[in-house]
Amino acid sequence: MRRIHDPAADFVPACERVFARPVRVVDAGRAVQLDDVKLRLDSGERELWIVRVHGLGLEDWVAGVEVRGDIERALREAKELLDG
Repeated sequence: MRRIHDPAADFVPACERVFARPVRVVDAGRAVQLDDVKLRLDSGERELWIVRVHGLGLEDWVAGVEVRGDIERALREAKELLDG
């Protein structure tokens, strides 16, 4: 039997583990929002973007993190960027 590994399938639960709180799913499941920050998976789940949301429709794309296999590692990297 073939197994398919989909890092996007663990995206929301991994966000809740790394940030230790519930997240809001936005953009048809491709992103989560924590207060004024949106974390968005792009490019076939190979890039994680940190986006600051300012009001309605205004977004500031702050940084991108490469997802190398483990989505949780990429989320920890993003959290460091946000905290630092």
